[in-house]
Amino acid sequence: MMGRNRRARIVATLGPASSSPEMIRKLFEAGVDMFRLNFSHGSHEDHRARYNAIRALEKEVGTPIAVLQDLQGPKIRLGPLEGGKKELKTGDSVKFILSAAARDGALPLPHKEVFEAIMPGHQLLIDDGKVRLSATGGTNDVIEAKVVTGGVVSDRKGVNLPDTLLKLSPITEKDRADLKFGLDLGVDWVAFSFVQRPSDLIEAHSLVNGRAGVMSKIEKPAAMTTIEDIVNLSDSIMVARGDLGVEIPPEDVPGAQKDLVRLCRLAGKPVIIATQMLESMIHTPTPTRAEASDVATAIYDGSDAVMLSAESASGQYPVQAVSTMDRIIRRTEQHKAYRQIVEALHPEIEPLPQHAIAAAAAEVGNSINAACIVAFTSSGTTAYRIARQRSRIPILSLTPSEATARRLAFLWGSQGMVTPEIANYDEMVSEAARHAKDSGLAKPGDCIVVVAGVPFGKSGSTNNLRVISV
Repeated sequence: MMGRNRRARIVATLGPASSSPEMIRKLFEAGVDMFRLNFSHGSHEDHRARYNAIRALEKEVGTPIAVLQDLQGPKIRLGPLEGGKKELKTGDSVKFILSAAARDGALPLPHKEVFEAIMPGHQLLIDDGKVRLSATGGTNDVIEAKVVTGGVVSDRKGVNLPDTLLKLSPITEKDRADLKFGLDLGVDWVAFSFVQRPSDLIEAHSLVNGRAGVMSKIEKPAAMTTIEDIVNLSDSIMVARGDLGVEIPPEDVPGAQKDLVRLCRLAGKPVIIATQMLESMIHTPTPTRAEASDVATAIYDGSDAVMLSAESASGQYPVQAVSTMDRIIRRTEQHKAYRQIVEALHPEIEPLPQHAIAAAAAEVGNSINAACIVAFTSSGTTAYRIARQRSRIPILSLTPSEATARRLAFLWGSQGMVTPEIANYDEMVSEAARHAKDSGLAKPGDCIVVVAGVPFGKSGSTNNLRVISV
């Protein structure tokens, strides 16, 4: 991004605390690279107003800004309880019934797919795991369970089923309506919740049909069993640590985060670390030391972006949360250990010219201390391939597609710019030099590395590397 002196990017969720054009501008100026519209909350008109404010700001500042639509996905919830709440004591036997209403002391769970898939020994976690039960048996419309950790449950509380692979599409009827609205609006990325299996991505891609990038939210343990296929079928990944941290033991979350970031880097897919990054800043103007360390860990891991949820959507200090995250990223990337940690992972180079050229660009850029790497890209793939090398050199991604430039706004180390289609070598050299200087990345006399494909304008044809002096 123009003026962003850091490689990792910031995603911020918009909500009641951050809906006005003035506040959106302040958040952008504080460091936001991509805005998230959370379709679990708010009306279509709320989201339309926020989207329009982002695009007006984008036009004014002349920098591509990415917009992420986050779909709600299916939610497994209890029905209304008798008296509104019920105390479950550790050791008690409890019944769940396939019903929208409670009766005879049983808990209503109006989700047929749960009854079809659950097995004895599977866990049922209510209210983000505050109350825990284990299934002991049942029938097609009754689940018998034993309370492992007791507590009070109330109407409509969420139920997590970490051991159960549900025959459930991640895309509900509400999601389909929201998706159509978002795509018509012009969102750049769509995040799909509750992804469990590779086939979920095939359905997602068929609905999006290339109109936005498809992002998989990893929040189910079932997804981890086929995670390489899920990463390969996704355009990007979000590590949704909230639900994931409920469904797997907390001590396993840091390792899962590292594994996911590593897989995404190897595949050249952007990855976001999300949930509870600066949680205390919902109510206080400064983070805890543990939260600062958490953000820094995501940066040391090499993630493309870190995300704010309630901190920017409904918190009391949205601008401070963004500026705090910005400072943590900068300081981490300046730390003496950062480069050796982030360079420890060397993605394997596939035996194809386009992969070899991208890797060579990063290596040449480092060797000659180039001012930047200029990547001419139609779809953004060239920029992704260069970015996964985590070069010391900033990437300037030039594309004739406004949509591509926006999608690249949260890619590690990349700055997207829209430029007319180039037709020959002379244009390639002059445009690369002009944009490198205009962006502030290079000054007269500096060397830059230029990557492109011949014939020009053909997606996926990266086969040319040049070093030029601007």
